[in-house]
Amino acid sequence: MDYQNRAGSKFGGGGVASHSATNADRRERLRKLALETIDLDKDPYFFKNHVGSFECRLCLTVHQNDGSYLAHTQGKKHQTNLARRAAREQKEGKARDGIDPATGLPLGVAAAGPRRNLVKIGRPGYKITKIRDPSSRQQGLLFQLQFPDIAPDVEPKWQVMNAFTQRIEEPDRNFQYLLVAAEPYETCGFKIPARELDKRDDKQFSFWDPDAKEFWVQVMFMSEREERYGAAPGLSSRR
Repeated sequence: MDYQNRAGSKFGGGGVASHSATNADRRERLRKLALETIDLDKDPYFFKNHVGSFECRLCLTVHQNDGSYLAHTQGKKHQTNLARRAAREQKEGKARDGIDPATGLPLGVAAAGPRRNLVKIGRPGYKITKIRDPSSRQQGLLFQLQFPDIAPDVEPKWQVMNAFTQRIEEPDRNFQYLLVAAEPYETCGFKIPARELDKRDDKQFSFWDPDAKEFWVQVMFMSEREERYGAAPGLSSRR
C-alpha cells in the first residue's frame, strides 16, 4: 500500500489512509491469505454464473470478483456454515453406521439375500392440468400418470424436493420438484414453482387406481395473502 505518494503528504512522511483505502488494503490482504490455502478449482462451493459473477453455494451469496469471494471465505458467516455442515455430515455418517445400504435397515434386521437389480423400462405417460379452487381462488396442479406395466403389489410414491437437494440441474431457488416413483419405471420429476403448498387433506392428495393403473396427485399453492400473513404472530395456521 503506497503511503508516501498520497496527495497532501510530504515525501517519506506517509499519510493518513482514508476509509476506502483501508478497506481496499484489507480486502487485498485477505485475498492473498486465502490464495495460500484455497484452490478455487477444487472449491465445491465456488460457482461462476451466467452473468460473470461468482456465487457461494454454501452461503448463497453473490460476489463481483474472485477477490470478494476469497475474502468471504475467510469471514465469520462462511466459516460458521462450514462448521455446521461438517457437524451435520459427521452426525449423518454416524447414523448410517450399521445400516444395510441395500434395504436401509439395520444389519441385524435386514434379511439376507441378493439385491434386486431391476431394469428400468422408461418413463410413464402423464398429463398435467392447471386447476383453481372456485372458493379460495387458489391455484394448483393436477398430475395424472399412467403405469400400465407397473410391478405387482407396487403402489407409486411421490414427494416434493427443493432445488438444493437434487443433483440433476443447477439449483434455482425459484423452483422445486415433484417426484413420482414406481418400479420398474424411471423416477419422473416435475419442475414446479417454489411456492408454499397447502397441505390440508382436501387440498393436497394422491390416489392410485389399481384397475386402470393410473396415479393422481393434486397440489394446491397457498394464496398470496396466506403466504404473506400465514406466519404472522396471532394468526392461526390453516395447515
